[in-house]
Amino acid sequence: MLPYWGRISVRAARAAIALGALARLGITGAAAAYLLYSLAQLSDWRHKSAWRSWLTLAADLGFFAWLCFTAPAMWLALASGCFLLASAFLQDDPFQAALAVAGAVAVSLFVPRLTAVIAAAGAIAIVAALYQRYLRLRISALLRQNLTIRSHAQQARDAERERIAADFHDGPLQSFIGFQVRLEVVKKLLVRGDGAAAGEEIRQLQELGRGQVADLRSFARSMRPADEGLGVTESLVRLADSFQRDTGIAIDVRIGEIVEPAAATAQEILQIVREALHNISKHSGASRVTLSAVSEVRDNRALRISVQDNGSGFPFSGALDLDELDRQRLGPISIKRRVRLLDGKLRIESRPGEGAKLEIGVPV
Repeated sequence: MLPYWGRISVRAARAAIALGALARLGITGAAAAYLLYSLAQLSDWRHKSAWRSWLTLAADLGFFAWLCFTAPAMWLALASGCFLLASAFLQDDPFQAALAVAGAVAVSLFVPRLTAVIAAAGAIAIVAALYQRYLRLRISALLRQNLTIRSHAQQARDAERERIAADFHDGPLQSFIGFQVRLEVVKKLLVRGDGAAAGEEIRQLQELGRGQVADLRSFARSMRPADEGLGVTESLVRLADSFQRDTGIAIDVRIGEIVEPAAATAQEILQIVREALHNISKHSGASRVTLSAVSEVRDNRALRISVQDNGSGFPFSGALDLDELDRQRLGPISIKRRVRLLDGKLRIESRPGEGAKLEIGVPV
């Protein structure tokens, strides 16, 4: 559909042609009727419906035919024909444009001086109409894609908020509550005059405080974006160093040849690894972690990353892929969501009491 000012311009051009016909031919029934129709169209600011669009095409084509057979001045017929083709291809329906071209060319065959010009203008009109339709379809597809991306982004934000809230509730918040309870115990011991027991509680509070600092650091790093300007290899090494420094858990990094993914994909991959390491430090009780990464060029240029630990494992035994994890409602929700958005593969191998291994494959 033409924009507002485009529709007004087309209708004004129609009225101008009708006025030109009246001025050149005098007051005739056809010219007067077409002028009244043009003025009615000009005063109607609404979008045209389908049936009104067809009515307009019929009126313009009929007026062009009338001018070709009755008007002594060929410039009027030429102006009317060009206007007919221009207004037809500016509308939404390429079929209308094709009919307008066919009708205009058929009429111009009876006026040899107009045939070549109308045929050339008609060919341009058809090409323009088809290209305009292609652009509309393309824009429509992009708008739908944009809505889908926005929906996925909103879901990702909501899931991330839920993850942060759950991690904060289960981690730092519980530590603060425990700290408060232990302080109340120290207060009661001091009131009773049991200094030795109060000292032991204070020592344990110090241990709790150190653990709380480590939890807060791990929690903060789980929300930190990927390092800008660094490749996946450098970012993974930094991530592993920070993890070992903050948690005291030994981590062995084994990185082979890597094909660098796009920036958005790299961001998601690093968030997956960061969350996997955060879950290990929080839930597994592991003392050792192995982080591996390599690009499998033969397998559709997939980047394969694995995170293995010697902790308590998941609450199942064996290996499950992404679909099986979803069906059984197992595995970290945020990691599964990120892998699915990347159109990747996920496999979790669990040996309760011995450790677990998380593997992802992402096309790059």
